[in-house]
Amino acid sequence: MAFPIDDRKMKRAGLDYWNTLEITLYDSLADFMARHENDNLWFFTTKASRIYTEIDAGEGEVYLVFGKETKGLPEELTLSHYERSVRIPMLADKRSLNLSNSVAVGVYEVLRQWDFPELLDHGHLRDYEWK
Repeated sequence: MAFPIDDRKMKRAGLDYWNTLEITLYDSLADFMARHENDNLWFFTTKASRIYTEIDAGEGEVYLVFGKETKGLPEELTLSHYERSVRIPMLADKRSLNLSNSVAVGVYEVLRQWDFPELLDHGHLRDYEWK
């Protein structure tokens, strides 16, 4: 990783979510793939021909795999997982979304398919009441 997992700034960015995370570290992408090859994996790449709404999150664990912001995923990885490689639609010849925004899009698609479990689906006005 490019940063220590216990970095104070990273923990601060997590705010009150930090204690709800389960973090698993892998030695490499090969290590991750060896442990999860048969799991529900989805590979996000600007080079895929399918879009992220075609993900079937199913039930249970789902893994969304993203590459480096500067390079993306290795092409041989997405080629060998063509049916599970998806993209976020972008304007032609424009830069893609940054990594954090791309992850948010993918995560919220899975949560939408799961009907937003344990998430509030309504809000309250501070100074007014909804009619």
